Amino acid sequence: MSELPKWHGTTIMSVRKGGKVVVIGDGQVSMGNTVMKPNARKVRKLGDGSVIGGFAGATADAFTLFDRLERKLEQHGGQLLRAAVELAKDWRTDKYLRNLEAMMIVADKEVTLILTGNGDVLEPVGGVAAIGSGGNFALSAARALVDYEADAETICRKAMGIAAELCVFTNDSLTIETLDSVA
Repeated sequence: MSELPKWHGTTIMSVRKGGKVVVIGDGQVSMGNTVMKPNARKVRKLGDGSVIGGFAGATADAFTLFDRLERKLEQHGGQLLRAAVELAKDWRTDKYLRNLEAMMIVADKEVTLILTGNGDVLEPVGGVAAIGSGGNFALSAARALVDYEADAETICRKAMGIAAELCVFTNDSLTIETLDSVA
């Protein structure tokens, strides 16, 4: 019995600098070694627009998690950290949710977080985070650029360009969302 090819790869990253927080994602959706869609939107504003997020992994799973996060934000008065912790608890323990295959980066004006199905709610070092198949390329590039570029979006665009050159599951069709930041 042969397995169906798995949907693979993406790159999502976030940079917090200069009074802005940016979440950026590429648009490529691949199945095996085939590009199925070059312009998917994997980054979006959540709830009332005060939170932005991006996902790597299965699309339906990610949208389920975005919906759950929006409900948690409503329940906890828009407090992203509290909503993320509650989502992570559910994601790890709920019989249905624990089978979802995705990772998320979410950010508001105060905090950037990486969420995983293992129950992780991680705040990245230095306000720079990246996930997905090209995540390590983008993260390395952004960390190298952060001391030389003043603008968060410029850092994101340059780092994603490097990731797209190195990772075959990442392209340069970008979706970008930005919020004002206190940090």
